[in-house]
Amino acid sequence: MAVQAVESRTSVPSAASAASSFGPAVALSCRECGERFPLGPSFACVGCFGPLEVAYELPAGDPEALRRRIEAGPANIWRYAPLLPVPADVADRPNLNPGFTKLVKADNLARELGVTGGLYVKDDSGNPTHSFKDRVVAIAVEAARAFGFTTLSCSSTGNLAGAVGAAAARAGLRSCVFIPHDLETGKVVMAAVYGGELVGIEGTYDDVNRFCSELIGDPRGEGWGFVNVNLRPYYGEGSKTLAYEICEQLGWRLPDQIVVPVASGSQLTKIDKGLKELIALGLVEDRPYRIFGAQAEGCAPVSRAFKDGHEVVRPVKPDTIAKSLAIGNPADGPYVLDIARRTGGAVEDVDDERIVEAIRLLARTEGIFAETAGGVTVGVTRKLLEDGRLDPSLTTVVLNTGDGLKTLDAVAAGPTATIPPSLDAFRAAGL
Repeated sequence: MAVQAVESRTSVPSAASAASSFGPAVALSCRECGERFPLGPSFACVGCFGPLEVAYELPAGDPEALRRRIEAGPANIWRYAPLLPVPADVADRPNLNPGFTKLVKADNLARELGVTGGLYVKDDSGNPTHSFKDRVVAIAVEAARAFGFTTLSCSSTGNLAGAVGAAAARAGLRSCVFIPHDLETGKVVMAAVYGGELVGIEGTYDDVNRFCSELIGDPRGEGWGFVNVNLRPYYGEGSKTLAYEICEQLGWRLPDQIVVPVASGSQLTKIDKGLKELIALGLVEDRPYRIFGAQAEGCAPVSRAFKDGHEVVRPVKPDTIAKSLAIGNPADGPYVLDIARRTGGAVEDVDDERIVEAIRLLARTEGIFAETAGGVTVGVTRKLLEDGRLDPSLTTVVLNTGDGLKTLDAVAAGPTATIPPSLDAFRAAGL
């Protein structure tokens, strides 16, 4: 994303309305210089152009009482409303109620990979539009409501377009989303079916994103909430719920190791933020954890920077079947590097052949049909184990962020045999 400070023509909420609309959130804070700004539809610091993120006054007091409050909440992300920039009555509003997806104990996959310490797959294909993007959009929709936006928009590699279209339809908002012109058919159909405008842009995701950054400053963009541009600080907070759920589903404990796909890098950085918040609140024991980033070889700018020991991520032109991760200029790339190095993790990549092998492996061992991004995380997990960088004796969580039905073109599969309806034919086929 091209980082720029944008003045919005939409009014910023007053202190009183912010307190009711954004729960424990109190300000936007620059990740670079630390300066704070009022809660509003902004995403870059006007002083240093660093990215803004939501700052909180999180609930203090008895961790056990907070834990019980969370556990008594709904079986979706709104159980964590006390930790999110949303109103207290968010669960009663029309939304898609994503989250609390399965944490699958992947014993069969663990045996294949030689993992002895416990291997889990956080399977976010169970969300309403079958990807983790429903989490981030749900938070962005609440911010859009608070700021009075009438149109919900985004630049997308596919999954986000569908999530925005569905969430806008449910919330009664107009949607207009922008995608690269050559996305997988399944994702195009899923983005279009909700009745909003879907616009294909001739170019890569980075071209789409630049266009959206221009549109937001144009009169035609007035009243539009771009979930991953002017609503990006709120949108990003939805990824924290992955960290919350994983820890709760593990019995309120941190995973030792977690493997996260990297596109823009926002998901990985917010998972780390969520884990740190749980520690600060006393909801989990403070102990070391390692975060690993996973990219496709055909779009691996963060992996390349990590291996080369660089602090700067150099943009690349994507060329991979993992189109949901095909962001050549990842906005949060430098922060992914910081987290991987701070936690003792790594950022690694795998080629398209290993991505497909990993999709098949996960399906064969655990009955989970992952989209290509899930093939990337499983493939990278396997590579890290082979290289000795992932400890097989520790509890490891691997993310699958989407459904394989969205990326059918990546995997060739069909009937084992086609036979006449007779036992003789069945026997002759050797089945």
